[in-house]
Amino acid sequence: MNFNFQTYDVIVIGAGHAGCEAALACSRMGCNTLLLTIDMDKIATMPCSPSIGGMAKGQLVKEIDALGGQMAKITDSSAIQYKTLNTSKGPAVHSTRTQNDKALYSKNMKAVIEKTKNLDLKQAMAKELVLENNTVAGIIDHTGFEYKTRAVVIATGTFLRGMVHIGASKTAAGRAGEFSSVSLAQNLATLGFNTGRMKTGTPPRIHADSIDFSKFDIHKSDHQPKPFSFSTRKIINPMLPSFMGHTNKRTHDIIRHNLKHSALYGGHIKGKSARYCPSFEDKIVKFPDRDSHHIILEYEGLNSKEIYASGLGNSLPLEIQYKVVRSVDGLEKAQIMRPAYAIEYDYINPLELSSALETKKIKGLFLAGQVNGTSGYEEAGAQGLWAGINAACAIQKRPPFILDRSQAYMGVMVDDLVTKGTNEPYRMFTSRAEYRLLLREDNADLRLSRIGNALGLVDDDTLNFCKEIQDQTQKEIRRIKKTTIKPCQKVNNFLLSKGTNQITTGVKLDQLLKRAQLDYVSLKEISPVTEPVLKRAQQQVEIQIKYEGYILRQLNEIKKYKDLEKINIPINFNYSKAHGLSNEIKEKLNQILPKSLGQASRIEGMTPAGISVLMIAISSFKTKKRNLT
Repeated sequence: MNFNFQTYDVIVIGAGHAGCEAALACSRMGCNTLLLTIDMDKIATMPCSPSIGGMAKGQLVKEIDALGGQMAKITDSSAIQYKTLNTSKGPAVHSTRTQNDKALYSKNMKAVIEKTKNLDLKQAMAKELVLENNTVAGIIDHTGFEYKTRAVVIATGTFLRGMVHIGASKTAAGRAGEFSSVSLAQNLATLGFNTGRMKTGTPPRIHADSIDFSKFDIHKSDHQPKPFSFSTRKIINPMLPSFMGHTNKRTHDIIRHNLKHSALYGGHIKGKSARYCPSFEDKIVKFPDRDSHHIILEYEGLNSKEIYASGLGNSLPLEIQYKVVRSVDGLEKAQIMRPAYAIEYDYINPLELSSALETKKIKGLFLAGQVNGTSGYEEAGAQGLWAGINAACAIQKRPPFILDRSQAYMGVMVDDLVTKGTNEPYRMFTSRAEYRLLLREDNADLRLSRIGNALGLVDDDTLNFCKEIQDQTQKEIRRIKKTTIKPCQKVNNFLLSKGTNQITTGVKLDQLLKRAQLDYVSLKEISPVTEPVLKRAQQQVEIQIKYEGYILRQLNEIKKYKDLEKINIPINFNYSKAHGLSNEIKEKLNQILPKSLGQASRIEGMTPAGISVLMIAISSFKTKKRNLT
């Protein structure tokens, strides 16, 4: 029997990091939204690692925040350690990472969702999609209850036919102790989606009282932690340390002698593993000459005795896991509270998606997170926000929300996924972003708040604050470039005290600021600022002047990139008429259906010669079309 109480604008399936961002974006943009989850006590849980951010991932979190998403705010409300990574390098690769109280993170996200206008939260397992004319019309849950809707965002994480592996033991589960979503996976396969299997995993959790922490190196939080969200004014939780140790020859020998018992190496797992986040068995097999590997112990919460043993992830039977863990110095008496496990799950090839993360097969169906072949909370959250915004835009008949590679890390990620696809868990890296000097953590809000405001996700006060920073930055840069510092005893004594050369003639202040030994604050001593400048603006001034040459180079590269992006490929263009392209490239072009010559240029196997052929063919096609009309 069908009970339809109302029609939702958007239904989001899955309340992990992707689902929460998607549902919040839709509801905040004015869409009547339903968020479905198998277990309402596991909203935005952190099953893999109690941390947010890290290299390139921190940039994604900052961008989510800049566009009006929730992840950074919840991170700050639950963080128990902050670290800024890569501080010895340039600002392009500075990345924030936190340790979090995982229970607090989940609790705080659930509270936000429950209080959000236009957003209903319900516990149910989606079973199948209801379609009308190849367009989403609703979903049916495991009880047969139907919910009508105009758009669906699938953000199911590792739940589609999820299978947990511990040695030879395997259990159908989306995460340890939670139901697997089998019916929805079968439904998607029946609808003709190109699915595959991927694998991830998590290390054991150890009772803190069974660890001898004196045998580990202590790593404390940054002395002056920087919040993740641009709106956070105060960090409220006490900071906890993490602890670093190492495996040893004995540990490695145990793994080598028991590889046949591993689910991964025993042939039980067929899914593709993450190359950049290998399990401990993988490390031993792939790096046989290494005498040791890092282990990092992190608290899972302020009031929890569970310790996350990063670096010891495996899929071995529990009795062997004990041998592995207890072979490590300081863990001789360790008590495993939760065993390590591997999990295998279905994903859909992201080549099935448009740049809006909408499926090409079914109108109104959007995918976000691990279902698209990605790994990580941060990648999931960014896709959830992206898909949620686009679902709302589709309902409201607004143009799709698309950021390109020159605008944001999330633009790089989505472009990579829909243009190149992936056959292994995709992870964001700074090296993937060719314009990373412009896409820094520190300027995410300055880059994106205007777009977030236009979508209705960022308030006017925030936008005006960003404009004030930008105005002050440009005004101060102009002042610095106009100011000439003349040689005198005071100036030269100052320069000598900073370990840099004296001057004998007048030098522009911006040239002094470019010296490695000098910074904006210290230069106030010889060139006082006449008007107050916000700290954020001071930071922008210093970066933009010190890296001016590199920034100009990247801006020129972006111009060339934009020129290719401007050449649109007609919707009905026939690639078979582009003589000179290989059959393999034609096949990929027909599968991906790139929107522009720029996107076509990034397809795997495309060459500069191929782009020239395609450009000529497109020009010829447009000319013939004009002549016919």
